[in-house]
Amino acid sequence: MLLFPARFVLSFTLNTSAMSSLSQLAESLTGSEIVRLGNEISRRVQQGEKIYNYTIGDFDPEIFPLPALLEDLIIESYKQKNTSYPPADGILELRDAVSKFVQHNDGVSYSPGEIQIASGGRPLIYSLFKAVVDKDDKVIYAVPSWNNNHYTGMNLGQHCAIEAFPENNFMPSVADIKPHIAGGALLCLCSPQNPTGTVMSKETMEGICDLVLEENRKRTGKEKKLYLMFDSMYSLLTYGNIRHYHPVALRPEMKEYTITIDGISKSFAATGVRVGWATGPANVIGKIRALLSHMGGWAPMAEQKAAARFLTQSDAIAQYLDQFKAGLQDRLETIYEGIMAMKDKGLPIDCIAPQAGIYLTVKLPLAGKIVDGQPLKTQKEVTEYLLNKARLAIVPFYAFGAGNDSPWYRLSVGTSVRAEIPQMLALLEDALKELA
Repeated sequence: MLLFPARFVLSFTLNTSAMSSLSQLAESLTGSEIVRLGNEISRRVQQGEKIYNYTIGDFDPEIFPLPALLEDLIIESYKQKNTSYPPADGILELRDAVSKFVQHNDGVSYSPGEIQIASGGRPLIYSLFKAVVDKDDKVIYAVPSWNNNHYTGMNLGQHCAIEAFPENNFMPSVADIKPHIAGGALLCLCSPQNPTGTVMSKETMEGICDLVLEENRKRTGKEKKLYLMFDSMYSLLTYGNIRHYHPVALRPEMKEYTITIDGISKSFAATGVRVGWATGPANVIGKIRALLSHMGGWAPMAEQKAAARFLTQSDAIAQYLDQFKAGLQDRLETIYEGIMAMKDKGLPIDCIAPQAGIYLTVKLPLAGKIVDGQPLKTQKEVTEYLLNKARLAIVPFYAFGAGNDSPWYRLSVGTSVRAEIPQMLALLEDALKELA
């Protein structure tokens, strides 16, 4: 089903009753609910309140530092005076290292000319949208998902938002996408996914790839192709028997249409280091490179030099990931088990078992519950109740494009203090008991 949520339509409608001094894009930009919630949390913390903040898709460096080897290499690189402009596509040493890195981890082969380096994933995603999406072009994505609604809006694209459901771990199915594939310019997938921490199955990925290939075979002459943006920033952070699948590894023909966004930000707790890369067909990568050359969205030279050396150190990477992932998995599973124990007691809460990344998907169907004689009318009021009563800050799925009445939330453990988890769970249970 095609969804055109009112906030999308309203947020990109000009106010004709008054003359704007800025562009249509600038006037129509909508603020981030995550930023709004973060500002509220910061204000309350500054006032001395204790808040259990699980909203941030980032890492506390005191808890999850970046690899010591990478840190040493960055410091050494600066001492070697690597502070000049890098090449527009990224230094060759890094593109060569990325080529070997993705071959080892994803089983796909890209030459340095099919790789673009940038300051993290965001400028790459923005440039990809600019390269393939014209005004009113259809962009297909599932909700909840991270920022696809904003990038589509910034490019004045046509939103084809497909609602995903917990029965499928909030991943779009082949059947969900198939009715909307015709005429699409860009299909956006993310696995492991932000905000859900879930992973797309091999069968689903294969089926979606087959849809893209079939659609592109129908397009002849100069007709634009349908491209797949594959966000795999969390690809190395899978747990237990969960596996990450790359579309090109499953269907090699997809290499012509797939642009993968990745980097060191999440897999190595290096969000502020700002080294990301895109891999894809040379013609698309070339256009992304041209756009970035005007934006200046490159990663710093010193960090590029350091990352080039770090990505080739497979033993050090494996050792770091073992420890890093163990800390994340322990937090995710401890919170999951605590939530399921509350559910077993009959409290209004549910959760999807952790699969990957730093996120847990939590259900809090509390709208309509009575607080001080008054019902919680909206999910926003539920969010405020959790913050006020349980001192728990988590992000509602409507911040990721889901409906305003969605009872699901993203809980992030990147800044979680392990010793505080039992306290947080106890306060949450007390808050739910009051409503029950």
